[in-house]
Amino acid sequence: MLSDPLFLLVAAACLTVAVILAMGISTFGKEGVENGKRANKFMRWRIIAQFFAVVAILAFVTIHKYFGGQ
Repeated sequence: MLSDPLFLLVAAACLTVAVILAMGISTFGKEGVENGKRANKFMRWRIIAQFFAVVAILAFVTIHKYFGGQ
C-alpha cells in the first residue's frame, strides 16, 4: 500500500490537517487580539484542508473498491 501514490496523498493530507490543527490549538492558548485572529485563520485553513483530505479518502476508497486498485 505504501507504493500507491493515492495512499501517500491521503496520508499527506491527513498529516497536513493534524499539523494545522496543532498550530491552531497552540495559538488559542495565547492572549491578544492578533493571536485570536491567527487562531481563527488556522481553523479556517483546517476546514479547507480537511475537505481535501476527505475528498482524497473517498477517491482512494472508490478507486480501490470499484476499480481494483493495486
